Amino acid sequence: MISRSEMADVVAEYKDPGIAVLGSHSALEIMDGAKDEGFRTTVYCQRGRHVPYQRFSRVVDNVVILDRFADMASKEHQHHIRTEQNIVVPHRSLAVYLGYDTLENDFALPIFGNRRLFRAEERSEKRGQYFMLKSAGLRLPRIYEKPQDIDGPCIVKVQEKSRKLERAFFIVSSPSDYTKKSQRMIDADIIDHAGLELASIEELAIGTYMNFNYFASPIKDRVDFMGIERRLQTNIMDFNALPAAQQAQIDVELQNIEVGHTPASARESLLNAIFDMGDRFVEASKRDHAPGIIGPFSLQSVITKNLEMVVYDVSLRVPGNPILATTTPYTKYQYGETFGVGRRIAMEMRWAIEQDRLADIIT
Repeated sequence: MISRSEMADVVAEYKDPGIAVLGSHSALEIMDGAKDEGFRTTVYCQRGRHVPYQRFSRVVDNVVILDRFADMASKEHQHHIRTEQNIVVPHRSLAVYLGYDTLENDFALPIFGNRRLFRAEERSEKRGQYFMLKSAGLRLPRIYEKPQDIDGPCIVKVQEKSRKLERAFFIVSSPSDYTKKSQRMIDADIIDHAGLELASIEELAIGTYMNFNYFASPIKDRVDFMGIERRLQTNIMDFNALPAAQQAQIDVELQNIEVGHTPASARESLLNAIFDMGDRFVEASKRDHAPGIIGPFSLQSVITKNLEMVVYDVSLRVPGNPILATTTPYTKYQYGETFGVGRRIAMEMRWAIEQDRLADIIT
């Protein structure tokens, strides 16, 4: 495991830190915020996926084109990132394409946030997100240990077979329904038996879903509430928009593949509960995964008809919600202007540099 003290020694030598990011997921969001705060930016992207970063050249100082995303972890590129005095800002794609083992043991570069938490997003981890939510005392869906226990509407969450970045979801209501639908997805080559063995089966919480986005700040010693967004997903969203009679005539496999975002806000009477969720989650992370959460995280939740908050998913790095940058009212309430997660990261870095505390925001 790469030690935090080793990375603190690295950033102690930095005179003019910049930001490096893998060219996927939320790289544009991260770099846009970095440029707003005057930081240099470098993006490492896979050949064929580089066009957006060349097109939106205002936010990118240097585009490095790789044969594969995983090549960012090569000794050559690690040396370049360190020589350029860059801090790596992580997102989901970084964890998927480089892998947890590489990030924990071989990626000897300062990472903004807590690299020990990337693996904790996995529901199959012993001290993963289920453990973290329970430790924080937050409501999560009922977890079914085996398909035979299913006694009502459930959602099965399983890694896709070929696209490791995506999780395939399907809804079932009984053990026989689970058997039928899982086999159909295996036959369609969407999932495989190995993935199904590691799948989680959760109670399907019914209500309005909102993704609550926060920022845990070591420099300010507080948790900022950044805002709310919802995901646009295919093909389930357009299918749900059809009249019931038409839905009954269509036999298709439904998937929750994220393709975009839309903004949302909460009524003011819910804000106390939303703040409390974020605060409790951060405090629990400090107890269980020292030094705890550093930077952005998201509690993806359902608000039930009884106004109960049920957290069904957790993001422990940049959640990927660029829509906040221009739509969230909550950063304006706190800071006097609207901005998103990318800029909030850059602000934290700027304050850390001014106070000679870069070591407090990296691992």
